[in-house]
Amino acid sequence: MEKFQVTILGCGSATPSPKHYTSSQVIEIRGKLFMVDCGEGTQIQLRRSHVAFARINQIFISHLHGDHCFGLLGMISSFGLLGRTAPLIIHAPQELGPVLQYEMDFYCRDLEYQVEFQGFDPDTTSVIYEDRSLSVTAFPLRHRVPCAGFLFQEKPTSDHLDRAAADFYGVPTWDYNRIKDGGDFITPDGDVIPHERLTKPADTCRSYAYCCDTAYNPSMIPIIKGADLIYHDCTYSSRNADLAKKHFHSTAADAARTAVESCARKLMLGHFSARYDDETCLLEEAKQLFPDTILAKENLTVSI
Repeated sequence: MEKFQVTILGCGSATPSPKHYTSSQVIEIRGKLFMVDCGEGTQIQLRRSHVAFARINQIFISHLHGDHCFGLLGMISSFGLLGRTAPLIIHAPQELGPVLQYEMDFYCRDLEYQVEFQGFDPDTTSVIYEDRSLSVTAFPLRHRVPCAGFLFQEKPTSDHLDRAAADFYGVPTWDYNRIKDGGDFITPDGDVIPHERLTKPADTCRSYAYCCDTAYNPSMIPIIKGADLIYHDCTYSSRNADLAKKHFHSTAADAARTAVESCARKLMLGHFSARYDDETCLLEEAKQLFPDTILAKENLTVSI
Protein backbone atom coordinates (compact mmCIF):
# COMPACT_ATOMS: atom_id res chain seq x y z
CA MET A 1 0.00 0.00 0.00
CA GLU A 2 1.31 3.46 -0.96
CA LYS A 3 2.29 5.92 1.76
CA PHE A 4 -0.42 8.23 3.10
CA GLN A 5 0.65 10.13 6.22
CA VAL A 6 0.16 13.42 8.04
CA THR A 7 3.01 15.27 9.79
CA ILE A 8 2.05 17.97 12.27
CA LEU A 9 4.24 21.09 12.16
CA GLY A 10 2.10 23.26 14.44
CA CYS A 11 -1.12 22.65 16.36
CA GLY A 12 -1.50 25.68 18.63
CA SER A 13 -4.07 28.44 18.28
CA ALA A 14 -3.88 32.21 17.86
CA THR A 15 -0.22 32.89 18.74
CA PRO A 16 2.97 30.82 18.98
CA SER A 17 3.80 29.62 22.49
CA PRO A 18 6.74 27.83 24.14
CA LYS A 19 4.74 24.61 23.75
CA HIS A 20 3.08 24.89 20.34
CA TYR A 21 3.66 26.46 16.96
CA THR A 22 0.71 27.84 15.00
CA SER A 23 -1.16 25.80 12.43
CA SER A 24 0.67 23.93 9.70
CA GLN A 25 1.00 20.35 8.54
CA VAL A 26 2.27 18.30 5.63
CA ILE A 27 0.38 15.44 4.00
CA GLU A 28 2.35 12.89 1.99
CA ILE A 29 0.33 10.80 -0.44
CA ARG A 30 1.93 8.42 -2.92
CA GLY A 31 5.21 10.35 -2.94
CA LYS A 32 3.64 13.82 -3.24
CA LEU A 33 3.81 16.42 -0.45
CA PHE A 34 1.00 18.87 0.25
CA MET A 35 1.12 21.61 2.90
CA VAL A 36 -2.01 22.71 4.73
CA ASP A 37 -1.79 26.15 6.35
CA CYS A 38 1.46 27.95 7.02
CA GLY A 39 1.67 29.72 10.37
CA GLU A 40 4.77 31.37 11.81
CA GLY A 41 7.66 29.00 12.40
CA THR A 42 6.63 26.55 9.69
CA GLN A 43 10.09 26.59 8.10
CA ILE A 44 11.78 25.69 11.39
CA GLN A 45 9.35 22.84 11.90
CA LEU A 46 9.97 21.55 8.40
CA ARG A 47 13.66 21.29 9.29
CA ARG A 48 12.90 19.53 12.56
CA SER A 49 10.58 17.09 10.83
CA HIS A 50 13.17 16.43 8.10
CA VAL A 51 10.71 17.37 5.36
CA ALA A 52 12.39 18.36 2.10
CA PHE A 53 11.38 21.92 1.13
CA ALA A 54 11.76 21.18 -2.58
CA ARG A 55 9.15 18.41 -2.54
CA ILE A 56 6.32 20.76 -1.52
CA ASN A 57 4.54 21.91 -4.67
CA GLN A 58 1.01 22.62 -3.41
CA ILE A 59 0.05 24.75 -0.38
CA PHE A 60 -3.55 25.00 0.86
CA ILE A 61 -4.59 27.93 3.07
CA SER A 62 -7.84 27.47 4.98
CA HIS A 63 -8.55 31.10 5.87
CA LEU A 64 -6.97 34.49 6.37
CA HIS A 65 -6.27 34.54 10.09
CA GLY A 66 -2.58 35.16 10.71
CA ASP A 67 -1.94 31.98 12.70
CA HIS A 68 -2.73 30.05 9.52
CA CYS A 69 -0.90 32.10 6.88
CA PHE A 70 1.72 34.48 8.36
CA GLY A 71 4.51 32.04 7.48
CA LEU A 72 3.64 31.89 3.77
CA LEU A 73 5.61 34.89 2.47
CA GLY A 74 8.74 33.84 4.36
CA MET A 75 8.50 30.36 2.90
CA ILE A 76 8.13 31.71 -0.62
CA SER A 77 11.22 33.85 -0.08
CA SER A 78 13.23 30.95 1.35
CA PHE A 79 12.29 28.74 -1.59
CA GLY A 80 13.87 31.37 -3.82
CA LEU A 81 17.03 31.58 -1.71
CA LEU A 82 17.33 27.78 -1.85
CA GLY A 83 17.36 27.88 -5.67
CA ARG A 84 13.90 26.54 -6.35
CA THR A 85 12.93 26.30 -10.01
CA ALA A 86 9.72 24.23 -9.89
CA PRO A 87 6.41 26.13 -9.80
CA LEU A 88 4.63 26.53 -6.45
CA ILE A 89 0.82 26.46 -6.40
CA ILE A 90 -1.02 28.35 -3.64
CA HIS A 91 -4.67 27.38 -3.09
CA ALA A 92 -6.36 29.96 -0.85
CA PRO A 93 -9.45 32.13 -0.46
CA GLN A 94 -9.66 34.64 -3.32
CA GLU A 95 -9.05 37.62 -1.02
CA LEU A 96 -5.46 36.54 -0.37
CA GLY A 97 -4.46 36.88 -4.04
CA PRO A 98 -3.88 40.66 -4.32
CA VAL A 99 -2.38 40.87 -0.81
CA LEU A 100 0.12 38.12 -1.54
CA GLN A 101 1.00 39.62 -4.92
CA TYR A 102 1.68 43.02 -3.31
CA GLU A 103 3.96 41.44 -0.69
CA MET A 104 5.80 39.38 -3.30
CA ASP A 105 6.31 42.44 -5.51
CA PHE A 106 7.95 44.18 -2.56
CA TYR A 107 9.94 41.38 -0.92
CA CYS A 108 10.35 38.67 -3.58
CA ARG A 109 11.06 40.54 -6.82
CA ASP A 110 13.80 38.25 -8.10
CA LEU A 111 12.27 34.80 -7.72
CA GLU A 112 13.51 32.35 -10.32
CA TYR A 113 10.44 30.16 -10.02
CA GLN A 114 6.75 30.76 -10.64
CA VAL A 115 4.22 31.21 -7.84
CA GLU A 116 0.76 30.43 -9.16
CA PHE A 117 -2.21 31.56 -7.08
CA GLN A 118 -5.43 29.58 -7.41
CA GLY A 119 -8.19 31.24 -5.44
CA PHE A 120 -11.35 29.49 -4.30
CA ASP A 121 -14.56 30.43 -2.52
CA PRO A 122 -14.41 29.06 1.06
CA ASP A 123 -18.20 29.29 1.30
CA THR A 124 -18.66 26.76 -1.51
CA THR A 125 -17.85 23.05 -1.69
CA SER A 126 -15.60 22.39 -4.68
CA VAL A 127 -12.74 20.19 -5.89
CA ILE A 128 -9.72 22.51 -5.94
CA TYR A 129 -7.00 20.00 -6.81
CA GLU A 130 -7.03 16.77 -8.74
CA ASP A 131 -4.53 14.38 -10.27
CA ARG A 132 -4.61 10.74 -11.38
CA SER A 133 -4.60 9.35 -7.85
CA LEU A 134 -6.03 12.07 -5.59
CA SER A 135 -8.63 14.79 -5.23
CA VAL A 136 -8.74 17.64 -2.70
CA THR A 137 -12.15 19.09 -1.88
CA ALA A 138 -12.59 22.40 -0.08
CA PHE A 139 -15.75 22.72 2.01
CA PRO A 140 -17.16 25.47 4.25
CA LEU A 141 -16.43 25.49 7.97
CA ARG A 142 -18.20 27.57 10.61
CA HIS A 143 -15.84 30.30 11.78
CA ARG A 144 -15.74 34.07 12.33
CA VAL A 145 -14.39 34.63 8.82
CA PRO A 146 -14.86 32.56 5.65
CA CYS A 147 -12.93 29.37 6.29
CA ALA A 148 -12.53 26.08 4.44
CA GLY A 149 -11.78 22.55 5.47
CA PHE A 150 -10.01 20.15 3.12
CA LEU A 151 -10.75 16.52 2.27
CA PHE A 152 -7.83 14.60 0.76
CA GLN A 153 -9.25 11.52 -0.92
CA GLU A 154 -7.60 8.77 -2.93
CA LYS A 155 -9.17 7.75 -6.21
CA PRO A 156 -10.08 4.10 -6.86
CA THR A 157 -7.33 2.03 -8.41
CA SER A 158 -7.38 -1.09 -10.56
CA ASP A 159 -7.47 -4.53 -8.96
CA HIS A 160 -4.14 -6.23 -8.24
CA LEU A 161 -3.07 -8.92 -10.68
CA ASP A 162 -2.56 -12.34 -9.12
CA ARG A 163 0.71 -13.19 -10.86
CA ALA A 164 0.58 -16.85 -9.86
CA ALA A 165 -2.88 -17.23 -11.41
CA ALA A 166 -1.88 -15.23 -14.48
CA ASP A 167 1.17 -17.43 -15.03
CA PHE A 168 -0.88 -20.57 -14.50
CA TYR A 169 -3.37 -19.63 -17.22
CA GLY A 170 -0.70 -18.22 -19.53
CA VAL A 171 -1.86 -14.60 -19.54
CA PRO A 172 0.56 -12.53 -21.69
CA THR A 173 2.10 -9.47 -20.03
CA TRP A 174 0.58 -7.11 -22.60
CA ASP A 175 -2.90 -8.14 -21.37
CA TYR A 176 -2.28 -7.44 -17.67
CA ASN A 177 -3.71 -3.91 -17.55
CA ARG A 178 -6.94 -4.87 -19.31
CA ILE A 179 -7.52 -7.68 -16.85
CA LYS A 180 -6.73 -5.49 -13.84
CA ASP A 181 -9.33 -3.03 -15.14
CA GLY A 182 -12.03 -5.72 -15.15
CA GLY A 183 -11.53 -7.79 -18.26
CA ASP A 184 -11.70 -11.59 -18.50
CA PHE A 185 -9.04 -13.71 -20.21
CA ILE A 186 -9.80 -16.08 -23.08
CA THR A 187 -7.33 -18.92 -23.48
CA PRO A 188 -6.16 -20.15 -26.89
CA ASP A 189 -8.64 -23.05 -26.46
CA GLY A 190 -11.51 -20.61 -26.00
CA ASP A 191 -11.99 -21.06 -22.25
CA VAL A 192 -13.04 -17.88 -20.40
CA ILE A 193 -11.07 -17.21 -17.21
CA PRO A 194 -13.05 -14.63 -15.20
CA HIS A 195 -11.42 -11.45 -13.97
CA GLU A 196 -12.07 -12.42 -10.33
CA ARG A 197 -9.95 -15.57 -10.68
CA LEU A 198 -6.97 -13.59 -11.96
CA THR A 199 -6.98 -10.63 -9.59
CA LYS A 200 -7.15 -9.55 -5.97
CA PRO A 201 -9.30 -6.61 -4.81
CA ALA A 202 -7.78 -3.12 -5.07
CA ASP A 203 -6.72 -1.30 -1.93
CA THR A 204 -9.50 0.58 -0.16
CA CYS A 205 -9.46 4.30 -0.96
CA ARG A 206 -8.28 6.30 2.05
CA SER A 207 -9.24 9.84 3.06
CA TYR A 208 -8.12 12.58 5.45
CA ALA A 209 -10.23 15.53 6.58
CA TYR A 210 -8.74 18.78 7.90
CA CYS A 211 -11.39 20.68 9.90
CA CYS A 212 -9.83 23.74 11.50
CA ASP A 213 -10.93 26.43 12.52
CA THR A 214 -14.59 25.71 13.15
CA ALA A 215 -17.44 25.54 15.59
CA TYR A 216 -19.50 22.35 15.54
CA ASN A 217 -20.62 22.13 11.93
CA PRO A 218 -23.13 19.40 11.00
CA SER A 219 -23.31 20.58 7.38
CA MET A 220 -19.87 19.11 6.68
CA ILE A 221 -20.72 15.61 7.97
CA PRO A 222 -21.90 14.24 4.60
CA ILE A 223 -18.71 15.51 2.93
CA ILE A 224 -16.26 13.88 5.35
CA LYS A 225 -18.35 10.75 5.96
CA GLY A 226 -16.18 7.69 6.50
CA ALA A 227 -12.87 9.56 6.69
CA ASP A 228 -9.99 7.42 7.92
CA LEU A 229 -8.59 10.34 9.93
CA ILE A 230 -10.08 13.68 10.95
CA TYR A 231 -7.99 16.54 12.30
CA HIS A 232 -10.46 18.72 14.17
CA ASP A 233 -10.45 22.06 15.96
CA CYS A 234 -10.22 21.47 19.73
CA THR A 235 -9.46 24.91 21.08
CA TYR A 236 -11.37 24.47 24.34
CA SER A 237 -12.76 21.96 26.79
CA SER A 238 -16.48 21.93 27.54
CA ARG A 239 -15.75 23.96 30.67
CA ASN A 240 -15.00 26.84 28.31
CA ALA A 241 -17.90 26.21 25.95
CA ASP A 242 -18.90 29.86 26.25
CA LEU A 243 -15.55 30.91 24.75
CA ALA A 244 -15.87 28.30 22.02
CA LYS A 245 -19.26 29.71 21.09
CA LYS A 246 -18.00 33.30 21.19
CA HIS A 247 -14.97 32.69 18.98
CA PHE A 248 -16.53 30.05 16.68
CA HIS A 249 -14.23 27.24 17.77
CA SER A 250 -14.93 23.73 19.03
CA THR A 251 -14.68 21.93 22.32
CA ALA A 252 -13.23 18.43 22.61
CA ALA A 253 -16.78 17.09 22.88
CA ASP A 254 -17.74 18.92 19.66
CA ALA A 255 -14.82 17.31 17.83
CA ALA A 256 -15.73 13.86 19.15
CA ARG A 257 -19.36 14.35 18.18
CA THR A 258 -18.26 15.17 14.63
CA ALA A 259 -16.13 12.01 14.49
CA VAL A 260 -19.03 9.86 15.70
CA GLU A 261 -21.55 11.36 13.29
CA SER A 262 -19.18 11.10 10.32
CA CYS A 263 -18.28 7.47 11.13
CA ALA A 264 -14.58 8.32 11.13
CA ARG A 265 -11.96 5.71 11.92
CA LYS A 266 -9.66 7.99 13.95
CA LEU A 267 -9.78 11.52 15.37
CA MET A 268 -6.84 13.83 15.99
CA LEU A 269 -7.41 16.89 18.16
CA GLY A 270 -5.53 20.11 17.44
CA HIS A 271 -5.53 23.94 17.50
CA PHE A 272 -5.15 24.01 21.28
CA SER A 273 -5.63 27.14 23.37
CA ALA A 274 -2.51 28.15 25.31
CA ARG A 275 -4.62 28.19 28.48
CA TYR A 276 -4.12 24.42 28.81
CA ASP A 277 -0.72 23.44 30.19
CA ASP A 278 -1.74 19.81 29.73
CA GLU A 279 -4.15 18.81 26.96
CA THR A 280 -4.93 15.46 28.62
CA CYS A 281 -8.24 16.91 29.82
CA LEU A 282 -9.21 17.50 26.17
CA LEU A 283 -8.23 13.98 25.19
CA GLU A 284 -10.20 12.43 28.04
CA GLU A 285 -13.27 14.51 27.20
CA ALA A 286 -13.20 13.45 23.55
CA LYS A 287 -12.56 9.79 24.33
CA GLN A 288 -15.77 9.59 26.34
CA LEU A 289 -17.62 9.91 23.02
CA PHE A 290 -15.04 8.66 20.53
CA PRO A 291 -12.41 6.30 22.00
CA ASP A 292 -10.06 6.25 18.99
CA THR A 293 -8.83 9.80 19.59
CA ILE A 294 -5.28 11.14 19.79
CA LEU A 295 -3.69 14.52 20.49
CA ALA A 296 -1.73 16.32 17.82
CA LYS A 297 1.78 17.45 18.70
CA GLU A 298 4.62 19.01 16.83
CA ASN A 299 6.61 16.62 14.59
CA LEU A 300 4.10 13.81 15.09
CA THR A 301 3.54 11.70 11.96
CA VAL A 302 0.36 9.64 11.67
CA SER A 303 0.02 7.02 8.95
CA ILE A 304 -3.34 6.30 7.34
